[in-house]
Amino acid sequence: MNKEERIIESAIEVFLEKGIEKATVSEIVKKAEIAQGTFYLYFDSKLSVMPKIAEVMVEKMLEELSQNVDGETIEEEIKSVIDTIFNITKEYKSLTTLIYSGLTQTQYVGDWEKIYAPLYDFIEQLLIPRKNNGEIRETVNTAFISKILIGSIESLAEQMYLYDEASEENVIEYKEELFTFILKGLK
Repeated sequence: MNKEERIIESAIEVFLEKGIEKATVSEIVKKAEIAQGTFYLYFDSKLSVMPKIAEVMVEKMLEELSQNVDGETIEEEIKSVIDTIFNITKEYKSLTTLIYSGLTQTQYVGDWEKIYAPLYDFIEQLLIPRKNNGEIRETVNTAFISKILIGSIESLAEQMYLYDEASEENVIEYKEELFTFILKGLK
């Protein structure tokens, strides 16, 4: 792990342990086992680490999607995308909360679309062949729909796991409704 990666991992641990407000650069560099000056070679402040933390989460999501989404039909792929995003949101509840609260406290919230671009591209690359072979309607704007899909799926997953703490039975029902809603929009 290079120094920047150590800083990011240490920042995640310190932020999760102490909270963003109480965490200090000193604690981050101590955990990363680097000099404080080294931290400032990579980041301006503790909050400037937030976009990199968000990138780590997007990379985790892409890794999981790449492993899990390989359906023969659009239905199988959409179901896999929904399941994967819900599972990641559930598994990384604290990190997801950290990212949202951290980015919204900074000027980096405007970087959100840039950070999410690889994720949107992944979904768009699933949709393009499905559009070309007639599985989804030819008028679908795949770039727009990829953002709508990620936004809808992620928002519902966060609502279930971060805000409502819904029962697993409710989560399953919501996922089924979301799946039906998405398919109707694509067809």
